Amino acid sequence: MNFDAQKFFANSVVALPPSRLGRFFDLVGERDDVIALSIGEPDFPTPSIGKQAACLALEKDLTAYGPSKGLPGLRKAVVNYLERKFDLSYDPEKEIVITVGGSEGILLAIWSILNPGEEILLPEPCFVSYAPAINFIGGIVKPVPSTIENKFKITIADLEARITPKTKALLLNYPCNPTGASLDRNELEAIAAFAKKHDIMVICDEIYAELTYGSKHVSLASLPDMKDRTILISGSSKVHAMTGWRLGYLCCNAQLMVEILKLHQYLLMCAPTIAQHAAIPCFEEGEDDVAKMFAEYDRRREYITKRLRAMGLDIVDPEGAFYAFASIKKTGLSSDDFCVNLLNQQSVAVVPGSAFGESGEGFIRCSYASSMKTIEIACDRMEAFLQTIK
Repeated sequence: MNFDAQKFFANSVVALPPSRLGRFFDLVGERDDVIALSIGEPDFPTPSIGKQAACLALEKDLTAYGPSKGLPGLRKAVVNYLERKFDLSYDPEKEIVITVGGSEGILLAIWSILNPGEEILLPEPCFVSYAPAINFIGGIVKPVPSTIENKFKITIADLEARITPKTKALLLNYPCNPTGASLDRNELEAIAAFAKKHDIMVICDEIYAELTYGSKHVSLASLPDMKDRTILISGSSKVHAMTGWRLGYLCCNAQLMVEILKLHQYLLMCAPTIAQHAAIPCFEEGEDDVAKMFAEYDRRREYITKRLRAMGLDIVDPEGAFYAFASIKKTGLSSDDFCVNLLNQQSVAVVPGSAFGESGEGFIRCSYASSMKTIEIACDRMEAFLQTIK
């Protein structure tokens, strides 16, 4: 008798569409000659102080399970960092949990507040993991498209048009992956008023908070009466070039943290202890390393936006993160076709905007978390490619 594996599959998993981003990365991975502006990963090493702390922890055999909430020293270091940098005040004992990357934090935030059939407002284009995390537990995604004309910033009118009695929360990611958009204090105050008016929670993924160009990042949780209404998620992956260490954190009010810790303990027990030891000095004294990375990102940002614009592509100057989100609508190609043809003809990898939601169609995401030399070569080849389709 033939074994039918499909009858054992969970419906919730089968219903999830394959990641378009993952499929494209698989295509890129089949080639060994690719110039990549595709991966959102710092090309800098983890700061030396972090690596040294990890080595010292290994020498001391500090490799056992740690407290589920995270090492006390790291929780205090993160809380002090948030107060110093973003005027946020959290209790290190009751209002923070150290997570396995920001990705776990996103799951914990969504799963701790959402019931099946309830909705989350989700601005698009957006990071690829948000919608599946909502759908997986029976939640409903309410996309809120943004446009290049509005510099990829959602408006209160956009939100008001889509909120319903079933709306439980708004999920924000500013600075934004993939668009590079950010929000200033006035824009955030309007969103805070909207959240309070409709009595909804706000999940804020602020993983790129340190990478804000031209102005200081403002956290929604720092605004009056918004701390308890906000679930803040961030981590060390981008700011400290620690993607592979899988180290994040989530902050929220103490009542909700009790419920979030239940999920965290059952899912993952605790974040990797070696990574936690490495992160402590990075939060405590890593500002010089962050400043050097930021200055280089800013230099690359100016270069790549200038080059893309000179190619005839429409683009909004990124205000944060390390992505340039350029319109390729003038070429007449879909995002997928543009990226596949560019890969095949010029061995350059950028990401189709369609991977980030329907409103991303007609755009490409170019990461400038690569060396300037790589960016220069990629831009030269992209310019040559565009010449062939004019």
